[in-house]
Amino acid sequence: MTLQGKTLFITGASRGIGKAIALRAARDGANIVIAAKTAVPDPRLPGTVYSAAKEIEAAGGKALPVVVDVRDEGQVAEAVAQAVGKFGGLDILVNNASAISLTRTPDTPMKRYDLMMDINVRGSFVCAQICLPHLRRADNPHILTLSPPLNMRPNWFADHAAYTTSKYAMSMITYGLAHELRNEGIAVNALWPKTLIGTSALVNVTDADGAGRARMPDIMADAAYQILTQPSPHVTGQFFLDESVLRDAGLQDFSKYQVKPGVEPMLDLFVDA
Repeated sequence: MTLQGKTLFITGASRGIGKAIALRAARDGANIVIAAKTAVPDPRLPGTVYSAAKEIEAAGGKALPVVVDVRDEGQVAEAVAQAVGKFGGLDILVNNASAISLTRTPDTPMKRYDLMMDINVRGSFVCAQICLPHLRRADNPHILTLSPPLNMRPNWFADHAAYTTSKYAMSMITYGLAHELRNEGIAVNALWPKTLIGTSALVNVTDADGAGRARMPDIMADAAYQILTQPSPHVTGQFFLDESVLRDAGLQDFSKYQVKPGVEPMLDLFVDA
């Protein structure tokens, strides 16, 4: 199975992991809805919905760039309507958009707290809710959310309780939707990187050493592709790690994904080993 002719609605696809997933699907000839906020380049976070669209089309896909704030259900509904109008339907939702603040409670402004809860949790729920009627009509429907396994070890809460809560809430919604929709044949899964992923966002929250001890976003794109090309009734309610997905697919050498050749990547948050 491939993604040829499939329509993917990917939030936050103007850069990083979301764009990598879009480019991998584009190589099959997929239709990509780039649902993201960035219309004007930001020096700290390069890439816009329009620059991503050009890359997707150059890779062999069809692109619909839509400037949308996932916190606003009206904007999401309009973006989905545009996608269905242009491509005739919707097959896959990838909830990738996310906000991060690795701060302790006294150092987390309420504005930042609200941003994480609204984008990470509310945004994922809103997108799933609005995409659902169209996914029900798809041949092999998937919802894939970039959120971690529910690892309740105290150390994952101690230093950034707000961020952890927001990401785990995304995972809980994923788990709930998987069981709610199980009998409808809609796959609902989560995907998380085993190691740090070298994105612009990572550079903004870590030092140069941490950014170098990472893998490229392509590993997440390849893992997402493996999941999204599976028959939806057979794979749902799972919390996948990228490396495990690719090992199960037969890959043993991960060196091609290293940001710095020869430098072992560091485990990501919420991953013990």
